[in-house]
Amino acid sequence: MSDEESDVAAFSSTSSSSEEEEHAPQPKKKQRTTSVPAPLEIAPTADAASSAIQHQTNSNSLLSGAKSKSRLIVLLDQAKLETIKNRRGNYELLNCDDHRDLCKKKLRKDPKEFRPDICHQELLALLDSPLNKSGHLQIYIRTSRNVLIELHPSVRIPRTYKRFAGLMVQLLHKMKIKASDNGTTLMKVIKNPFSQHLPVGTHVYGMSCQGTLYSPMGLAKALIPVNPNESENQVCFVIGAMATGHVTVEDHPYIEKMISISEYPLSGASAINRILGVIEHQW
Repeated sequence: MSDEESDVAAFSSTSSSSEEEEHAPQPKKKQRTTSVPAPLEIAPTADAASSAIQHQTNSNSLLSGAKSKSRLIVLLDQAKLETIKNRRGNYELLNCDDHRDLCKKKLRKDPKEFRPDICHQELLALLDSPLNKSGHLQIYIRTSRNVLIELHPSVRIPRTYKRFAGLMVQLLHKMKIKASDNGTTLMKVIKNPFSQHLPVGTHVYGMSCQGTLYSPMGLAKALIPVNPNESENQVCFVIGAMATGHVTVEDHPYIEKMISISEYPLSGASAINRILGVIEHQW
């Protein structure tokens, strides 16, 4: 074969291979998929929302306000509610901020013990709960001077500490607080012992970080009846309202068991919120 024929053959082979490459199917390019966000849900109409709320209210005894045979009883124990006369002749609620020197020199006690604000915080947590607004909660206070106080479920505690302190001074001196509009007794000092005010068959439990550890949900399932309308025996929790110390069986011999809801020391208001939350969910 001559050189010219070999060049023609090579040219024909290269042209045929280039034609095959042109006619060969091109690989498809991968298309980028962009995630399309889901459309926003349309807000329900006013009628649909009100019907849903009404259905939820009827299914929950707490929200419907149905009368119940039993109430959850809470005793705030060892609350530092003491009055003292100042230089101007007015009575004030003894506290660690305003009467630090008086506590050290005259009373010879640690000012850190006088914390009436702890009782104030716990009362706000109790009274603001749906459990109380539905009439399923009864609150008592026992001071460090063994003064026993009963609160009406409709009482409204002042939000600020200064006004709360003035209310407590008035209560401890006049022994009762009445509503200005209808004369209902909202707060009053009652006779000791506390056990005589408990209904028959009440199970009393003390709250302490040294007690038997329960999860909040486990506590509700183990100690709280499922339906408050069908339960005959009520439940009472004794919760400390002091800066230091614990609730003890020596002070309350009727306590059946000491329990805890956290492995860490909690404030009284935090423990109350955890307990009431699971009880509201169960009831």
